[in-house]
Order: sequence, then C-alpha cells, then structure tokens
Amino acid sequence: SSGINAEWPLRPGSAAGPWLKFRGHLNNISNNFLITATNSENGEMNSIKNVLTGEFGPVPGTAREYKASGIGWLAVGDENYGEGSSREHAALEPRHLGGKAIIVRSFARIHETNLKKQGMLPLTFADHADYDKVQPGDKVSILGLTSFAPGVPLTCKLTHPDGSTDEFSLNHTFNDNQIGWFKAGSALNAMAQ
Repeated sequence: SSGINAEWPLRPGSAAGPWLKFRGHLNNISNNFLITATNSENGEMNSIKNVLTGEFGPVPGTAREYKASGIGWLAVGDENYGEGSSREHAALEPRHLGGKAIIVRSFARIHETNLKKQGMLPLTFADHADYDKVQPGDKVSILGLTSFAPGVPLTCKLTHPDGSTDEFSLNHTFNDNQIGWFKAGSALNAMAQ
C-alpha cells in the first residue's frame, strides 16, 4: 500500500539499534526485499507504483525513496506470509527500508516473531475477506495503537483513491513484552532502555 499514518512515536535511525551501523551488508541484502512478490495492481514481480512519481519501479528502490522522504509504508499479503523467511534479515529488511507494518491473512510463525523483534507491526485480517477491500493507491491508517494491548484488535482504515473509506479489524499476537519491543522500536532497543 502507498502510505501509513500511525499513532505511535517512531525512533529515529535503525530499528535494530546503533549496532546496525556496523552491519554494512544489510543495505545490499535489502536489495532483494519482496522482489519475487507479485503486485496485484500490474501483475508483475518487483514492480510497484511510486506515489511520489506515479511511475512503477523496483520494490527496494521505491521503499528507499519513501524512507528518504519520511513516508512510512506497509505491505499487504496473503496466506503464510514469510514462509521460508525465518532468517532475521527477512525481518530486518522491511524495517531497514522504512516499513511500519505487514498486514496478511496469515504468517509463518517464526517470521512473525522476527518482525516483532525488529519493531514491525505484523497484523492479520480478522475477516480474511477484508483482504479484498484493499485497493492499489489506498492510504492506510492503523487505529488503536495508543491503547495497544494484548488480545485487543486494532482497526484498519482504508481511504481509497476515490475518497471512499473502509474500516475493519486487524488481529495481532503481541504480548505485553512484545508491545514493549514495538514501542521501543525493536527488541534490542527495549533491552538497551
């Protein structure tokens, strides 16, 4: 999706903490972020519309441009998101590239936990049919983060390009400790506090 508004304060710099500056390869590894995912808007892999330019481009490059412009973004996926991506870099990449949330029908368990550790917001559609409400070009707001609590769903508000809106519930599996990671920007940041 093309944008995200959030009710939480974001820490400047890396979600993984200052140690990441010593891991120079992350920027290069992030060049493969979602390059094999098929875009619902054009049916192509590694080709998404840049809301700043109106042109289609590669996922990592577009994410980097959004990050440089201070625009948060999120990804919307289908079933078992993150399957085969249990390595930590798969969760570091979206956060490194300025991502805020991943909304899917379901997650691969280990990947979901790794996203939480990186300060990302892994969410699932409470009603799987709500996946079909998401349209290319939607502006996405995640509501309820100021009172973020275990077992309490969040709300997704979509503002479609024509100005119409949809709202629906998003589930999460965060416990109190993991919510602390999210609020700190990552598990490492929480440990450093």
